[in-house]
Amino acid sequence: MSQKSLAEIGTPVRHFTLQLSATRRGARLARLLTERQLDEWGEECDAAAQVVAELASNAVLHGRVRGRDFRLALTLHADRTLRIEVTDARGDRNPRLAGPVADDAEGGRGLRIVAAYAHRWGVVEAPAHGKTVWAELRPKPGDYGDSTALLHDFEEPDRIP
Repeated sequence: MSQKSLAEIGTPVRHFTLQLSATRRGARLARLLTERQLDEWGEECDAAAQVVAELASNAVLHGRVRGRDFRLALTLHADRTLRIEVTDARGDRNPRLAGPVADDAEGGRGLRIVAAYAHRWGVVEAPAHGKTVWAELRPKPGDYGDSTALLHDFEEPDRIP
């Protein structure tokens, strides 16, 4: 792969960021705005909207500091990888996957949902003692709808007559 194509892959082609109130209404708005923005960009939004809903909900429930907002950022790269970032004010409370969750439990599944949709996810320190929880979603093979679909090298197994 040439240096130019490596640079093109890493360069964001679209970016959206917004500060929202750390309330249930703000979390709901984060999901709706994600759906609208991805629709405007011509991208599939179901998985991203679910990830944003979980991360925004966690920011409101576990990362809220009175009088401080949370930030949503969406970055769409040239290879159609979508990076979702939600930054909250509680850098002292890092999310982690909990152990098994009881069937009747009301919570504890959010990060498992994020992990299921995301190619990868993590947490980084943010300014002012905050944290950013991020997730990257990659398009599935065949999602391109044209000849740029990902090709896989398949080897035909040896057939035994």
